[in-house]
Amino acid sequence: MMALLWAQQIMLEKKTYEQVPRLLKEQVKEILIDSGYEELVTE
Repeated sequence: MMALLWAQQIMLEKKTYEQVPRLLKEQVKEILIDSGYEELVTE
């Protein structure tokens, strides 16, 4: 659930992938890629 909220915030450009807590990064990355926002995943 938290990963989805983070992903939505990134899609809306209110947060960046770098701001995602370490434990949620993989889940958020998967959601962003599945949603077609792979360009927002920067490591």
